[in-house]
Amino acid sequence: MKQYNAVKTEVESWRNFSRRLHDALELARMEDESLREELESEIAAIEAELEKRSFTTMFSGKYDSDSAILAIHAGAGGTDSQDWAAMLQRMYLRWAEAHGYETEILDMTEGEEAGIKSVTIAVNGEYAYGYLRSEKGVHRLVRLSPFDAAHRRHTSFALVEVLPQVAMDDAEIEIDPSDIKMDVYRSSGAGGQNVQKNATAVRLTHIPTGIVVTCQNERSQTQNREFAMRILRARLLELKQAEKEEERAILRGEYTKAEWGSQIRSYVLHPYQLVKDHRTEYESGNAQAVLDGELNEFMEAYLRSAK
Repeated sequence: MKQYNAVKTEVESWRNFSRRLHDALELARMEDESLREELESEIAAIEAELEKRSFTTMFSGKYDSDSAILAIHAGAGGTDSQDWAAMLQRMYLRWAEAHGYETEILDMTEGEEAGIKSVTIAVNGEYAYGYLRSEKGVHRLVRLSPFDAAHRRHTSFALVEVLPQVAMDDAEIEIDPSDIKMDVYRSSGAGGQNVQKNATAVRLTHIPTGIVVTCQNERSQTQNREFAMRILRARLLELKQAEKEEERAILRGEYTKAEWGSQIRSYVLHPYQLVKDHRTEYESGNAQAVLDGELNEFMEAYLRSAK
């Protein structure tokens, strides 16, 4: 029923768009000058809608239409990398807001001096995973460090993970309850101060794989466990898909181990401004706009190259 309703909604959407095109053509055929302004406005809206629809045709993956789980982890570089992770968090939250996606921070560990060590965000809405899967990988920042008294140039790294929000009834992932160890603890903020007096934060350990997930949003323990289970299912799905890809790559003789240093994108703020994606060679000289969430050109370039 879920698949049926999704297809029904998609078909009806295209039918409505077709009717809209037909109505615009009928107005144009009337050649009435008094309708010119209204018609030009409608044509511009139709062109924008067509561009959006043509973009979504590139989402052919099984989970592309799903919501996403976005995780950011600071890498080597101390406070600079933790600040870089916070900058990436802001960038993705701004992108999500501009595109009408709802976001919720599920888990966050703040840095000692500035920034964050890690954050997990739920991005809810149609095609969230389809868009964001292009962002998975290591992101590199080059800038004059605001945390260096000598104001020297520093290079910082952060890892971005993107997972589909796997439905609880997805038959592809089965979890034996006896394979899960659950710990509860108090949610904590910067400096270790307790956000809540009650132990509502949840840590799940999947014993067979050693995968650990946490959720410490300001909710009930039950809700946190539910979200932690959702993240665990997504990580297990990713692990399963990665194993399949690795097997295929080995059979093709193309397997190379993914290393931390193999960044997918570099953001240079000094001595010049440039953001470059190393997979597609797409680049932008307006680094600030990219950091403010203007990512669609990078996403589209990746989706086109991955087709």
